[in-house]
Amino acid sequence: MRQIVLDTETTGLEVTQGHRIIEIGCVEVVNRKLTGNRYHQYVNPQRAIDQGAIEVHGITESFLADMPTFEQIAPDFLQFVSGAELIIHNAPFDLGFLDSELERLPESSARMTTLCDIIDTLAMARARHPGQRNTLDALCQRYTVDNSRRDLHGALLDAEILADVYLAMTGGQTTLQLSEGGEGAGGQVRVEGIKRLPAGRKPLPVLEASAAEKAAHSAQLDAIAAANGGRVLWRD
Repeated sequence: MRQIVLDTETTGLEVTQGHRIIEIGCVEVVNRKLTGNRYHQYVNPQRAIDQGAIEVHGITESFLADMPTFEQIAPDFLQFVSGAELIIHNAPFDLGFLDSELERLPESSARMTTLCDIIDTLAMARARHPGQRNTLDALCQRYTVDNSRRDLHGALLDAEILADVYLAMTGGQTTLQLSEGGEGAGGQVRVEGIKRLPAGRKPLPVLEASAAEKAAHSAQLDAIAAANGGRVLWRD
């Protein structure tokens, strides 16, 4: 499964006031492993940036003066994300800006939801932690994700941090290691790090979950389903 963790920075908070995207950051996750493949681009918005926004992300109009426009970068960006599952914190915000940019393209009728599936980690966090703060910084603290470099918001940095948060929220990054090419001698898959009990040692006892534990587990799956459009892998 190919997933893209995405974040944007913008000229201001309200897309309805003509504010535009100035930075896009994406990191790729395949089968719950960060691949190192990423997309990062600054964008000339062709308009002024609100002072309040500059205080958040530190990106100025003079810095963006020689950057390409969204129309110029759109083909590469869309090629990178199309068909993937997008993971976004507060997805309606970023999707609103991306759709607005797509609407400006000549002869374009695409919307991000027609190109990609969407997971909103803010909705997921609210379902899991009702009544608590669920900002990206708060989730970093809750899941012990290092955000010490986040003095200012930045699309690529925030996407990298969100990828770690998402993997922690949904069970951690997989650690299955395969030999080069995915197979060992004789075409057999080689798995690293499997621990076996010493010879003669009795197997560990298997403890049946209590009714209360089963109910709590079912409630947790219900919360995941609510935040993920009804999809829960553990029930498939």
